[in-house]
Amino acid sequence: MSSRNGADILIDSLIAWGVDTIFGMPGDGINGIMESIRHHQGRIRFIQVRHEESAALMACAHAKITGRLGCCLATTGPGGVHLLNGLYDAAFDGAPVIAVTGLPYHDLVDTGTQQDIDHTKLFQDVALYTARIMSPAHVENVVALACRTALAGRGVAHVAIAVDVQEDSEDSVEPSPRNVGHHTSFARADELRVPHPEDIERAAAILNGGQRIAILAGQGAKGAKEELLRTADLLGAPIIKALLGKSVVPDSHPLTTGGVGLLGTRPSQDALENCDTLLIVGSTFPYIEYYPKPGQARGVQIDRDPTRIGLRFPVEVGLAGDARAALELLNARLARKDDRSFLEQAQAGMAEWRELLRSSVERPGAPMKPGRIARDLGDRLADDAIVAWDSGHNTGLLARYVEARPGQEFFGSGLLATMACGIPYAVAAALAFPGRQVVAFVGDGGLAMLLGELATVVRYRLPIKIVVVKNNTLGQIKWEQMQFLGNPEYECDLTPIDFAKVAEGFGIRSFRVEDPDACGLTLDEALAHPGPALVEAVIDPNEPFLPPKRRENYVKNLEKALEAGTPGREELQKALAEEPSRSLLRA
Repeated sequence: MSSRNGADILIDSLIAWGVDTIFGMPGDGINGIMESIRHHQGRIRFIQVRHEESAALMACAHAKITGRLGCCLATTGPGGVHLLNGLYDAAFDGAPVIAVTGLPYHDLVDTGTQQDIDHTKLFQDVALYTARIMSPAHVENVVALACRTALAGRGVAHVAIAVDVQEDSEDSVEPSPRNVGHHTSFARADELRVPHPEDIERAAAILNGGQRIAILAGQGAKGAKEELLRTADLLGAPIIKALLGKSVVPDSHPLTTGGVGLLGTRPSQDALENCDTLLIVGSTFPYIEYYPKPGQARGVQIDRDPTRIGLRFPVEVGLAGDARAALELLNARLARKDDRSFLEQAQAGMAEWRELLRSSVERPGAPMKPGRIARDLGDRLADDAIVAWDSGHNTGLLARYVEARPGQEFFGSGLLATMACGIPYAVAAALAFPGRQVVAFVGDGGLAMLLGELATVVRYRLPIKIVVVKNNTLGQIKWEQMQFLGNPEYECDLTPIDFAKVAEGFGIRSFRVEDPDACGLTLDEALAHPGPALVEAVIDPNEPFLPPKRRENYVKNLEKALEAGTPGREELQKALAEEPSRSLLRA
């Protein structure tokens, strides 16, 4: 039996750590690795992308949707550089990913040879661990530590391996005296951190003493749904969800008021403005202006990462540990509150909010109200649907108008909020769960950025359904220019693309809808199609996306921007006078 080379040891090590899929693009700096992957077919698969950024986004999405280690591969120089955006997405949202990149010949590194970028330095900011592999004898040790670090730290690890080291045989090098063969273990050790008992007691005392309690839950609460609902029921507390926590509790559940912040609901904001106690579970929702005002509410926070305790809100007690374990311990010490008035007020508000959203999209004629395509899609999603959102105006439409049901998953880029993530995320989900309905809900700006990945969808025969919200503008940025700064809209309009025609060119069944009366039927046909399908939904570009409650500084800025000469002023003012904008602007 011939000895393994550096690339073989690398792939064997990744397989040992549970990697079953590598997302990447071939290149001359990783030809040895590609050959090893070819020899390992059946144990690991390679998914070819059209841009390395997509590979990293797919690896991140794979980690998020499966809980396992994601892996992406890129060649020397520009290939590795292209990975960075997707890797930052993983780093920001706590997704374990290992990135593998090539390097020039080992004795030409740092001499200015072609594509001579020091990836180990380049990745120092994004990665918890980044290392250059020096020889075949070094591979197993480095890859084991990289995988362990990514999983334990729920972040990014990176290894770079020179093109000739990939080909070098393990028999061709003599390990150093201290490098005993196979001294590294591939055994995974999962951490279950449990808060200190005295901290549980202090937290319970604060929560038991509160009268109007609100719960803010994020993706860290995903494994603790039943415990979270028990906590909310005991405390009579509405559960307010950060965007990454959309799937934590179904939107239809009476104990939740849905989302928070600019993309959120009015009842959620009312609860945060009027609570006297706030429990944060697995969330680092970044927009501090939406939290209770200083001095208004006492606080308790649960997070597996102790460094995130008190990061956004000055809590009195931090429970560092697993959300499920912490809530179980906490629930045993909570007394059920007889006064349910705070919760009942939130529930009444949610009934009014749902009616406002559903009725406001019924305007006949083209162009469609933006919420129509999202509402009608949500009504038709399969019970086990996985929905990937992109970043932009479309995100807000999905957050508000698509109600998560039990068994459904919603995911996308959180803290990084990168555009162009929708299709890569959907690809990763469809590959990981081939029996489930997968939908990408994207904007025209984000789709255009990585349009080539439609070829990836076709190449692997993935029956992904893509809904493109088309308004020919960077909608969120347009309204941020006006609301946040009071500036006229500038350079946000996009050159129109006929996405239905483009998708047909890729071999994807395509549909176009402008008339709201045809929206449901078009979605029915697209969702029933056995292969990939794309729906181009043309929406009203003038309807704003406003926060759920009137913010005086936003209103003043908006008036200033319109007076200063924002294009289409009359159409914009007309849209502001219609629902839901009219209700969202009331005090």
